[in-house]
Amino acid sequence: MKIDRNLKFIYVAALLRSLGIGLLGVVLGVYLSRNGFSSVQIGLGFGGGLAVAAGGMAVIRFDCDPVGRRRTLLVLSLLSGAGGIGLAFLHQPLALTMVAFFSMLNGMGTDRTAAFALEQAIIPETVANSGRTWALSGYNLVLDFGHAVGALGAALPVLLQRWISIDFAGSYRLVFLGYATLQLITAATYLCLSPRVEVATLSTIRHARLLPGSRKVVTKLAGLASLDSFGGGFLTDALVAYWFFRHFGVAEQGLGVLFFAVHILNAVSYLGAAFLARGVGLLNTMVFTHLPSSIFLILIPFAPSFKVAVVLFLLREALVEMDVPTRQSYLLALVQQGERTFASGITNLTRNISWATASSIAGILMQYVSFSAPLFVGGGAKILYDVLLYGSFRRIRPLEERGQTSSNARYENSFVAGGEGSKKG
Repeated sequence: MKIDRNLKFIYVAALLRSLGIGLLGVVLGVYLSRNGFSSVQIGLGFGGGLAVAAGGMAVIRFDCDPVGRRRTLLVLSLLSGAGGIGLAFLHQPLALTMVAFFSMLNGMGTDRTAAFALEQAIIPETVANSGRTWALSGYNLVLDFGHAVGALGAALPVLLQRWISIDFAGSYRLVFLGYATLQLITAATYLCLSPRVEVATLSTIRHARLLPGSRKVVTKLAGLASLDSFGGGFLTDALVAYWFFRHFGVAEQGLGVLFFAVHILNAVSYLGAAFLARGVGLLNTMVFTHLPSSIFLILIPFAPSFKVAVVLFLLREALVEMDVPTRQSYLLALVQQGERTFASGITNLTRNISWATASSIAGILMQYVSFSAPLFVGGGAKILYDVLLYGSFRRIRPLEERGQTSSNARYENSFVAGGEGSKKG
């Protein structure tokens, strides 16, 4: 099957960006800890970066299409590159916090940036409806492959100290400059996108806000997504790596290998999600893979040894991301083509706000309540999300699951409006 040219470049850009995100997800919390940051300061630093990333989502939500999708993606990459340079040369807590804040540094280890939201809106326009879930699964597979390889880079600070006899600060400086370079190459990749990724006409842009029926569906999904992300904000890769570092004394090399395995499992699970969704539907795949993953997570603090904790963690990671491409596909199937940037932006905006809030609270819980508290709170929030999601949407199915095509405009509009025709099943 021939892959659309723009889809290829989006995949390449996503891979480059995710290499850096996977790297920061493992080393950033450890780096800050080694520089004297407390758990509270680490959590607030991650929260600050995610808070401004939420601001980036707001830009996507309101102004991206008139300004231009390619131009927006370019600016976002340049800001991330500037953040890497700031990490390389600034060392004071306040300065590092400001760098994380203004460059939207992502310590999650998972790409949920404004660029991610915009690419997610573009991808369905490069394939037919029948290929949408597979294209999004492939996109997320590329992202997590990059996250996995980037996580292996967590060993670089130690290896560089041995190979070229430099100190701790110098090794991290080189790593962060490498991160910045990846973001600049990503920016260059966006320049290769064709004008077809833009919204076609000014008329389309003016009507790209949500229709009443779409607004109802997107508002409900965005609200539920914020609950899921609130749970996820307690479980960023950087905080979980920090938990293993403090709880079991695992150094950067071991953490790099662990999170490499994590992201490989995540990547493979995306293909499993697309295959499973074809048989049991998008919503069932989302809920009945995500729910057991949270149970595994809550059991981790009770593990009697590092090996048992790792097994539980890997079982969790083999399932937890299967809802990502299916949720994206489900959302974008429920809205019109011209509404996709808006719907993706508003949903990811609510998610990032929740991530930022929870990440800030996580450090406080670690320091003043229980070091393992974020795992319990995050897992519990995600279980509640699964229950509410299934209860709210179990009767609503996308067009392709009912044997319909996007050319059936009358049915599509009825479905999006949430009429009775959409809820039979």
